[in-house]
Amino acid sequence: MAPRKSKKKAPSFRKLLKTSNIKIENKLKNRQFKQQSIAKKHRKEQKKLKQALNNAATRTPLPLERYKKRPEDEEDEEEFEETLPVDMMEEDDLEQMKAMAQKASFLTRDLSSSEPVHARKRKQENVMDKYEKVPRLMQKEQEKELIHLLPIKDKTGIIPQTMEKPVVKKAEKENEDEGDGDGAEEVNAPKPLPLLTTQELVVLRRKRLEERKVCIAALGSSILSDPSANIKKLKELRSMLVELDPYVAVTVRKLVMVSLMELFKDIVPSYRIRPLTEAEKSTKVKKETQQLREFEEGLVSQYKFYLENLEQTVKDWKQMKKKKSDVVSLKSYKGLAEVAVKCLCELLVALPHFNFHNNIIVMIVPLMNHDCKKISEMSCEAVRKLFKQDKVGQASLGMVKVISGLVKSRNYEVKPEVLKALLCLRVKEVEVKKDADDIAPKKRFMNFKEKRKHLSRMQRKWKKAEEKLEKELLEAEATECKEKKLKLHTETLNIVFLTYFRILKKAQKSILLPCVLEGLAKFAHLINVEFFDDLLIVLHKLVESGDLSYRESLHCIQTAFHVLSGQGDVLNIDPLKFYTHLYKTLLRLHAGTANDDMIIVLQCLDVMLTKRRKQVSVQRALAFIKRLTTLSLQVLPNSTVGILATNRVLMHTFPKSDILLDNESQGSGIYLPELDEPEYCNPQNTSLWELHTLQRHYHPIVRKFAAHLIVGAPSEGSGALNVDLSRKSATDLFEDYSTKGMTFNPPVATPSSKKKEKFTIGDALLDSDLKKQIDSHLEATSIPSDLDFAAQFRKAFI
Repeated sequence: MAPRKSKKKAPSFRKLLKTSNIKIENKLKNRQFKQQSIAKKHRKEQKKLKQALNNAATRTPLPLERYKKRPEDEEDEEEFEETLPVDMMEEDDLEQMKAMAQKASFLTRDLSSSEPVHARKRKQENVMDKYEKVPRLMQKEQEKELIHLLPIKDKTGIIPQTMEKPVVKKAEKENEDEGDGDGAEEVNAPKPLPLLTTQELVVLRRKRLEERKVCIAALGSSILSDPSANIKKLKELRSMLVELDPYVAVTVRKLVMVSLMELFKDIVPSYRIRPLTEAEKSTKVKKETQQLREFEEGLVSQYKFYLENLEQTVKDWKQMKKKKSDVVSLKSYKGLAEVAVKCLCELLVALPHFNFHNNIIVMIVPLMNHDCKKISEMSCEAVRKLFKQDKVGQASLGMVKVISGLVKSRNYEVKPEVLKALLCLRVKEVEVKKDADDIAPKKRFMNFKEKRKHLSRMQRKWKKAEEKLEKELLEAEATECKEKKLKLHTETLNIVFLTYFRILKKAQKSILLPCVLEGLAKFAHLINVEFFDDLLIVLHKLVESGDLSYRESLHCIQTAFHVLSGQGDVLNIDPLKFYTHLYKTLLRLHAGTANDDMIIVLQCLDVMLTKRRKQVSVQRALAFIKRLTTLSLQVLPNSTVGILATNRVLMHTFPKSDILLDNESQGSGIYLPELDEPEYCNPQNTSLWELHTLQRHYHPIVRKFAAHLIVGAPSEGSGALNVDLSRKSATDLFEDYSTKGMTFNPPVATPSSKKKEKFTIGDALLDSDLKKQIDSHLEATSIPSDLDFAAQFRKAFI
């Protein structure tokens, strides 16, 4: 039978080549491993042998015990020797045995002595012969080091050239090293402070400080004039960060920190510098390109060292450990650390595109939670600025990742300002599930073969111009940049929501809860639909628990309705409990200067009543209008204007609300203002009598709105509002007429004086008899000339 054919496919040449290379590499690795193991074993054996020799040389032999023989044993030995068959041995053998017995010193000598073998014989030898037999130790000449020079080429070929390396004598070298060491000690060691008066010390310090300032200014101006040529002067300027003069050390270090920060902000390019690959380093480039590479490399290295110096300054302040070589006192560490943090914050905001930006983020974020108020505020302000100015989202994503890690690592025990900074994120859009139009393949341009096959020469010419125009339009639209931005924003918001949900789940009684609720209220329209049910349940539990302040409960309500107003329209959820809670909370608002919560109320009312008008009943709308009008009597003017503007919008949205302007009741029952259920408080049986009171308000805008609402809030006619007031929203009016500056906007007119300008002369008393009696009494009474009241009193008493 024929042998069975193998079903395995023959390997291709590329596969064979690949496997052969792998086998060769494996063989080389195995060979190297074997050589290393053999060398290792050999070294171990040599080490053991040396150790055994050393032990044997140091050890002295101990004397053995000697035992005296008994006389009986001696007689037995003699008898034994006599009985030996000596006659059976030949004479030559017998002589050889005797000679060997004489040489066998180990058997015949006394073992108790430590004398070496043949000691007597060695003593008799000639000393000179022994000395001559010892090999001489020749003095080895030190190998001279050679320096390879450029070769010379002639007719015969290339002739290599070498030169002996000059040898410096040890004594001279030691002297030079000692001299250098003394010089270095002289430079580094601070000079002893002379005994001067306070005035002389101030003058000396001012003089030295002026010298350092001139030096810093000269270095900075030279670097700015030509950065690529003077990039090495950055190192010279950075070396002044370790100023050792105790008079001006602190001030000079602060000045150098700020100067370097401004220099880097000016000379840093608008792109990120990446390290060169080995292939790029080996290739030849133009002179200008090489200069640019050297400039970029020097700039990155100096920038890195500068950031390390700033970080070390902050660490020294945190640890409060003074260095031995440092001339700065512990009290000055705080001032240096504040300047270092300020420089880091400036670089964080000014250079988000440059190298080591993530390192700056890692340094700044923990300082947001620092106990020092000034450093914490500086760090938080820098993070907020970065979020506001970041248009692409790359820097914001890195910052959010580090903040999330900080909150989690500290077990949610951080300052609320850390999470409040996330409210400044510029995230307005995120990626959603793509439609069929987005999934459709993009338009592909025809290649040259397709054009030649299907189009004529003139058509090809027009097609080329058309494709060029379309490419330019695509570049102008920057679709790729938009997609990248959406992707970064989506990832950023996912991390933010992950942090918020962790706090809602694990730390509901934390001080971070208000910030979480405020953040959810701002970004609620971007939450995924899958989380809506669970989120609404958690928010309702928080509201019903009663542990929240009224501001936190307002944030819960705002978040819930933002969720329902966006993608939550498709959900069949009745938020009646949230309406009830807001209706109950309205009368608890602060009526003093801290009325910032009113803007949250106005936003909630806009989302709950205006945008969801189809899901709101007329009874609920009437109850809210009545309670808001009652609330307008006890708040500041800007809050009153916002509430009346909201009532105006609600009257236009619900036309049947004009029933509140009539004093006749409809239906059964009476209005129950103390009831917390808006559906069952009978608001149709009351009227807006508060508007008559507001017509006499001291603020002119409040009077205008009250008069406008009394006549039914008409859009045209004599009772209509101005265009400026009618077109603005309630929140805009609240901000426009704010009283934060302790002034009214517009100014309130002073009240008119009630005093009469003219007085009429006439009878003040209507009774004529009484008037005559008073006049006669006044005429009869004379003023005494003597004003001695004591004498008059004595006379009257006598």
